Amino acid sequence: MVLNSLPLFPLGTVLFPQGALPLRIFEVRYLDMISKCIQAGAPFGVIALTEGAEVQVPQGQEAFANVGTLANITHHASPQPGLKVVQCVGAQRYRITRRERLKHGLWVADVEHLEPDMSVQLPPELESCAAILRKVISSLPPQVGSSQLEASAEAWNDCGWIANRWCELLPIPLPIKQRMLELDNPVIRLELVSDMLEKFGLV
Repeated sequence: MVLNSLPLFPLGTVLFPQGALPLRIFEVRYLDMISKCIQAGAPFGVIALTEGAEVQVPQGQEAFANVGTLANITHHASPQPGLKVVQCVGAQRYRITRRERLKHGLWVADVEHLEPDMSVQLPPELESCAAILRKVISSLPPQVGSSQLEASAEAWNDCGWIANRWCELLPIPLPIKQRMLELDNPVIRLELVSDMLEKFGLV
């Protein structure tokens, strides 16, 4: 499936499918974008910055990855003029085929959907990744971890879902998180996560 002129939100983070993303929006280019997405019930594209800053600066250069994740808005509020607070959830991954920067600074792109992760049951040697993840999420503030703890039993036994949650939580560099997002094999992604957990002394 192809989407044309998808509005992009370049960020200094990587959004994974089913991941939660809170945003505080105050730039005019994104306030307008978010309002239109809310009105249309449409997603926008989160993409990881490779050059530049999240907040636009005069004459500043922005560059970003080719693979990102669609973000669906699940909640929004306007606590004061010129500020929107939104909660988003990651949906499908996409690859950019064409990009364009509009006059007011907003990026739009034509994108093609990437295939969702295959559902692969946790092999015995990786079950500890799920058990430790449950403990870690249980220790988080309720507003951060509660929705993940309430995920289905199928999710907690799925290589891709477990790997993605760890990729969000682990303190690993942005380029590595981006490469993890781009991996098509969820088992390999989780095996790499397991190696990282060993290095961090968690398993």
